[in-house]
Amino acid sequence: MSRIVFGAPENALSRALEGRRARGLPIVDLTESNPTRIGLGRAPAALPEAPLYDPDPRGLLPAREAIAAYYGVRARVDPARVLCTASTSEAYGLLFKLLCDPGDEVLVPEPSYPLFGMLTALESVRGVPYELRFDGEWHLGEVRFSPRTRALLVVNPGNPTGAFLKRDERSRLAELCTRHGCALISDEVFADYGRAPDPRRVETVAAFDDVLSFALSGLSKVAGLPQLKLGWCVLSGPGADERFAQLELIADTYLSVGTPVQLAAGALLESRHGFQRAMRERIEANLCALLAARGPQATWDVLPSEGGWSAILSVPRSRTEEEWALSLLDRGVLVHPGYFFDFPSGAHLVVSLLPEPADFARAAAALQVCLSAT
Repeated sequence: MSRIVFGAPENALSRALEGRRARGLPIVDLTESNPTRIGLGRAPAALPEAPLYDPDPRGLLPAREAIAAYYGVRARVDPARVLCTASTSEAYGLLFKLLCDPGDEVLVPEPSYPLFGMLTALESVRGVPYELRFDGEWHLGEVRFSPRTRALLVVNPGNPTGAFLKRDERSRLAELCTRHGCALISDEVFADYGRAPDPRRVETVAAFDDVLSFALSGLSKVAGLPQLKLGWCVLSGPGADERFAQLELIADTYLSVGTPVQLAAGALLESRHGFQRAMRERIEANLCALLAARGPQATWDVLPSEGGWSAILSVPRSRTEEEWALSLLDRGVLVHPGYFFDFPSGAHLVVSLLPEPADFARAAAALQVCLSAT
């Protein structure tokens, strides 16, 4: 199969990590993104029993109603336009099947989490990057459409940039997508984790009806429950009802979402408040520790971020990103080099703000020592 390259060789960082683990040496993992590994994600002791299997390809109505209610005042969401999926990754797969033929294109942001290349390849679709630019905050760069472009993807807020889509940017994208006959797909899994209010911010594309849009999210980030496998897609805009009927047919082929988690969706979404409060406290504590470790004379910087679970470090170019990451790993700290997220220029490291604060403080101190050794 030529869609996927199997058996790609390990890089120097993965080899060094494997060697450190084999020697039993300690590691503070600043690449961690799984809330169940950092003491915050808590599944209920038991899910509702489901003795009767009576699937609905859209998702059970109580689950769709709970998801619609989750949006609250941000958007008036009709449960009839909510599709339940097992994850946002599955939602992408269904949407690429819906919108694209083999060889068609979807526009994807860069830098961003390195998932889109695999998801597009698996559907025989070509992911074409468009640039995000940084001038103190992140903005959309030039977006180029082709006759084969079928959708434009945004991550709102971005991962790892933490930048929210702004209202003027969404309006621009809506006009461009309408002109080129494309859909707008918005991955909003981190939308609840803004660091400060901003009236320019788009909280969800589901609040607008001027372009065919798909808003994606799920329990994984909203409630810290990736193990329960419930995501969703909300449709809005012109042609949404027709597209929903087509999407329902595709989903009926898979029927992937478990009944117990759908029956529990209302209670699970209600539990998000405690989880998100604890997560915000953890993120802010670790971000403060990172900024404090940097100090006023540091040769590295922490880029401003509007939300999300990560921080981006701008580091000296005296070494490559991989060399910095290897040097940090020698000190017991694992980070992502910027090329993992396809940063187009500069030298960057990406760190998770999720670890236990005591562990993160030790890692931040090691960052300061290492990055000061230019």
